[in-house]
Amino acid sequence: MKETQHIAHMARHRAEKYNNRTAFKYKQGDEYAAISWTEVIKQSDQVSRFLIKNGISPDDKVGIYSQNRPQWTISDLAILSIRAVVVPVYPTAAFSQLQYIIEETEMSVLFVGDDEQLPNALQALEQTSSLKHIVTFDCKATDNDRVTRFEDILTLDLQTEDDTLRLRLSEATASDLATIIYTSGTTGEPKGAMLQHKQFMHAFKIHENRLSLSDKDVSFCFLPLSHVFERTWTYLIMYNGATNVYNLNPKQVVDELPKVKPTVMCVVPRFFEKTYDAIQQTAERWPKAQKAIFNWAIQTGHQYIEYQKDNRKAPLILQLKGSIANALVYKKVRQVFGGNIRFIPCAGSALNNYLLRFFHSIGLFICYGYGATETTATVSCMPMSNYDFNFTGDIMPGIEVKINEDNMILVKGDTIFKGYYKKPSQTAEVLKDGWYYTGDQGSIPLPGKLHMTERIKDIIKTSTGKYISPQKIELQLSQSEKIEQICVIGDNRKYLTALIVPALETIKQQKQITLEEEIQTDINKLQVDLPKHEHVVKIKVLGEPFSIDNTMLTNSLKVRRKQVNQIYKEQIEAMY
Repeated sequence: MKETQHIAHMARHRAEKYNNRTAFKYKQGDEYAAISWTEVIKQSDQVSRFLIKNGISPDDKVGIYSQNRPQWTISDLAILSIRAVVVPVYPTAAFSQLQYIIEETEMSVLFVGDDEQLPNALQALEQTSSLKHIVTFDCKATDNDRVTRFEDILTLDLQTEDDTLRLRLSEATASDLATIIYTSGTTGEPKGAMLQHKQFMHAFKIHENRLSLSDKDVSFCFLPLSHVFERTWTYLIMYNGATNVYNLNPKQVVDELPKVKPTVMCVVPRFFEKTYDAIQQTAERWPKAQKAIFNWAIQTGHQYIEYQKDNRKAPLILQLKGSIANALVYKKVRQVFGGNIRFIPCAGSALNNYLLRFFHSIGLFICYGYGATETTATVSCMPMSNYDFNFTGDIMPGIEVKINEDNMILVKGDTIFKGYYKKPSQTAEVLKDGWYYTGDQGSIPLPGKLHMTERIKDIIKTSTGKYISPQKIELQLSQSEKIEQICVIGDNRKYLTALIVPALETIKQQKQITLEEEIQTDINKLQVDLPKHEHVVKIKVLGEPFSIDNTMLTNSLKVRRKQVNQIYKEQIEAMY
């Protein structure tokens, strides 16, 4: 068995090396409990035997429908170890989404998180023909004989399945299908991207050349494991022998960071937007002198990073000022993240340049990058030195990128997916001559650099024939502290408008008309350098944020523009 072949082999090799060292941690009461590498493989093997006993064969599809927890990854490894295929489902998925995935993949076993997911799972057990069994991680007991508790599996006598498990592991190959990850679906019906073990294993190798992970690192796992970003990152943490700390409730991340004290973790831009707003709101309440010190420190940091990014030594006086600023300000701000962060990979959507620079200025390295489910996550990311804030990172080693005549990003390499499950026509649209047509617009500003600008499907064409990137304008205007979320409208319209969710924490109680006037004033200032046809002419302030629950955000926190346009059709029409 070579670890370069298969994720299950890799995990077992790490367990042989690290034995009783901590692999995973999870919240238990007010403390964090540990699970050793040996215990991870022990539990995983037992779940593998249970699946074999229940008739799961190589290439069968097994689902995981749960929040993040160690059992998620243990079950993931168990499924992979018997050469079956893992189909993750977002823990927030509605019954219709779950049913679609179960029926398309003909899934027979589904692992379920807790009582939040269980009703949908039980309904699927009755209404879908393929689903035969449910395994629950943390659900109330049920008398349904087709539902088994995870903890009960660990006590079963399943030694008769050992030979089959060993045989499956010995026959595992790099070409085995590892997972089918369904895209969050900003447009159209969900598509299941098929990723083989060799794509993941190659991703680990190229990340070794870009990131400085070690077995001393501690990662905080809070983005959904059902998303390719956190899932691949979790594997990468295991590949490097580091410790992964699982977060069950994403709403408690800020409270838990000082307890976990991670050295690394992956995030989406929304995390930094919210954190920056919280820092600014706190600073606004400080006395004048303290606020002046804060602003001086940030200014000093901005000067320092201009040398740091080019791997140049800063002048001695600037180094001295930086040391003072670190002691007075940066160190205290970094405590919000636990105080031990070395770097934070960030991807999933566009990140404001001013946010990127702000966090770098306080000594928090954001490894900003670009990727997709179909590329096994990373296509490009910022290196640890000689980077540029204006680009979306350096292209990963061994990955080819080119821009076609439509300014679309095309990617080729050993991390490109196999295709969309049971969707040959959609696969043929995006896989041509070995190149993956991403649907994203971008450029290669310098050799080896990549800059992603927009989803091509999101590009607006006004009735006057002007092509406009709404994301570019949204990034510019969201610099206003009064704006929490924004969606620019204007396709086939004579001018641009915007739906805005206000940042209520920064705005005292005001009449609606005053609020709109104040936000419009901020917008006018921020768009002064934009071409006239890119100016937002009218706005509508909304009383409800875009969220996953109201279907206006995808599970990866991207705005569903089509959905927003439908829900706010009357308000949009009123602006025209």
